[in-house]
Amino acid sequence: MEKPHIKKTRASSSEDARAYRQRGHDDALDFALSIGLDSDYNNDLQAKKDVIDLSGDAHSVKSGKKKWQVFLYGVNRFRNDAAFGAMNGIGDLLIECIESFPETFRVYQSNKMVFKQKLRVPMRKLAERLQDKRRLKAFINKALFNGGEVNYLTIKHEEVFHVFLNKDVIRVFAENLEVSNSRAITISQVPEQKVLFRYEGLNLGELEMRNDSETHYREIRFNMLKPKVLRLLFGKIELTKKLSKKVFVYGDAKNKFGRWKKK
Repeated sequence: MEKPHIKKTRASSSEDARAYRQRGHDDALDFALSIGLDSDYNNDLQAKKDVIDLSGDAHSVKSGKKKWQVFLYGVNRFRNDAAFGAMNGIGDLLIECIESFPETFRVYQSNKMVFKQKLRVPMRKLAERLQDKRRLKAFINKALFNGGEVNYLTIKHEEVFHVFLNKDVIRVFAENLEVSNSRAITISQVPEQKVLFRYEGLNLGELEMRNDSETHYREIRFNMLKPKVLRLLFGKIELTKKLSKKVFVYGDAKNKFGRWKKK
């Protein structure tokens, strides 16, 4: 017998979000303990510093099985963050994407197609700008590493933490990702609603508007797919050191990570 479709409620979505955040905290603690920190390790979640190691360097710790939410920002973040404003027009285009939609979710729902058509123009411009490798590097640096304040991307995969230096990740992404807009697959869809970051013809990341609920209305989300990210990084950055059975180090991260002496 076919199982009935159960629509996910806002409450269950909130529970999923809490569980996702808790898994992130648990994995950050696991990494901290794996590199010799105490359970009350230092971090700064606002600055994407999930764990600050014994050298004082910061790690963005990612886990999960399928997808990472790199950021979910509203218009004020792009207006007030100087790094987005200094990114050769990228910040202005992100604001333009948000302002393509009316201030209230009710008005948007009354005529979604009009506003989706309006979004096409800044989304198309955004994809064109990000095809420039310098701009793409700046965007990835800001999105993943808060403009260089975070030193490492540390990914938990199959119970091992894989540590990558920020500069290695930015370089590999910029050299290998292709940037384009989404297309309409069916007649009811509208093209150019997302900016896609593709590797070997497959989507690795998506930059999109959140307009599916009033809770996150007029916010921009940047997602990455973990299996695609790992395939790219493992394929392009060499394993250079095994700090332990649980912590592997890649590329130029070997030159600094793990050389601390606990005081």
